[in-house]
Amino acid sequence: MIKEDCLFCKIAKGEIHSATVYEDSHFTVILDVNPATKGHCLIIPKEHFDNIYDLDGETAGKLFALATCIARAMKDALKCDGLNLVQNNGEVAGQTVNHFHLHLIPRYEGDGLNLNWPQQEISGEQLEEIRLSIKKSI
Repeated sequence: MIKEDCLFCKIAKGEIHSATVYEDSHFTVILDVNPATKGHCLIIPKEHFDNIYDLDGETAGKLFALATCIARAMKDALKCDGLNLVQNNGEVAGQTVNHFHLHLIPRYEGDGLNLNWPQQEISGEQLEEIRLSIKKSI
């Protein structure tokens, strides 16, 4: 499915110009126009999925297989020191385009980018309660 009013669907269809790094029948990989670091890429499925909750397992598997290929190419070409994979779902989590996409953000020593969060303390009892709740929903 393609959504006519979706920015990433338009990019995937070639209606909007992008700095395309890779393309096949399932995905388009582009350079982010507002990069966190040099070489920041987005992997965009050509089929429209609003978020990870809508993504099917087959597409997810192909996406992560492609992500490993792109990550290795980025390490080779950009000589980055590391890499973050970031995927946001919902406005509260920072999703700004409602079309599933995976960020590959090359990291460089001293780049100043901070993707860390404050760690919370949790009791063993709370941990077990959460574990059982999630396990029950699988």
